[in-house]
Amino acid sequence: MFDHPDYDAHDKVLMVEDAASGLKAIIAVHSTALGAAAGGCRLWAYDSGVNALSDALRLSRGMSYKNAMANLPMGGGKAVILGPVPAERREAVLEAFGRAVDSLDGQYITAEDVGVSVADMKIVARTTGYVSGLDAAVGKSGGDPSPFTARGVRVGIEAAVKAKLGRSDLAGIKVAVQGLGHVGTYLCEELFNLGAKLVVADINPERVEEVCNRFAAESVSVNNILLQTVDVVAPCALGGAISEDVASRLQATIVAGAANNQLLTAGAGRILGERGILYAPDYVINAGGIIMVAGEISGRNDEADILAQVDAIGPRLFDIFTKAKSANALTNVIADAMARDKIAAARARVTEAA
Repeated sequence: MFDHPDYDAHDKVLMVEDAASGLKAIIAVHSTALGAAAGGCRLWAYDSGVNALSDALRLSRGMSYKNAMANLPMGGGKAVILGPVPAERREAVLEAFGRAVDSLDGQYITAEDVGVSVADMKIVARTTGYVSGLDAAVGKSGGDPSPFTARGVRVGIEAAVKAKLGRSDLAGIKVAVQGLGHVGTYLCEELFNLGAKLVVADINPERVEEVCNRFAAESVSVNNILLQTVDVVAPCALGGAISEDVASRLQATIVAGAANNQLLTAGAGRILGERGILYAPDYVINAGGIIMVAGEISGRNDEADILAQVDAIGPRLFDIFTKAKSANALTNVIADAMARDKIAAARARVTEAA
């Protein structure tokens, strides 16, 4: 574990196996310096346990950085459930997962992520109180965080377009959206309403047809979506979409999407910088969902207040772009340094208080 390339002095990594339900899961707590580690639970059919561990370690670190950069009083964690999970066992698996979360006594607060729904979180909540992403009361934020994530990505794209293209609006801006899950579809709606032109792709042809019909989008194959001649590429599927090969062949001037861990390697980020392609660091631009979750956890979840915090993602990114340009540095390097400094300062305060 300690030699794993994605291990980053994580506070705790819990390997979970429940024979009765068949649950196999990993809960990675990267940091609790800023507060309880918050992050979603992903259910995915991983090729191996090694890949599942890598995902949990990388995603939990990303959550620490995301929460720090969003100025949230929370650390970073992530859980992965190894799929597939048969339908007849799903309820038992989720209840067992809830018990595993509960065993951490509040060090980790879970929520929905890829492969997990609000309905699933209600099942998890039967066996632990350390769960968020449940249905919202009228006038309050809560439930599915996807609309908030999409809104944050939209304001982030606006900031990137302003920084790179000198434009204060999105009318006529061409955006290629990879992945039409909840967030990707909500993002298409946000962009369409502001006059952007959409090119989309997803592995689900019915979803592609729906989005094309609703938002006058053009569809292309999933293999070609990232290489379209557009202003903005928005990765909204799984992580690692921007490999060094893809980075060297991109025809866009901006990469700004909702996916986590968009850069497959550090080299991919360097290539983007060398080619003058502006990259919006993923954990900054996609923080809208966790901002909503933080409000739900704290009880300070007035929807207008949450939306104001989500909209602050735009100015935050513009500041990163400005600092990167001034320092002749990569945007992701600047953001990483800012996040690490925030976490280190919090750890120092904890040490002083001990």
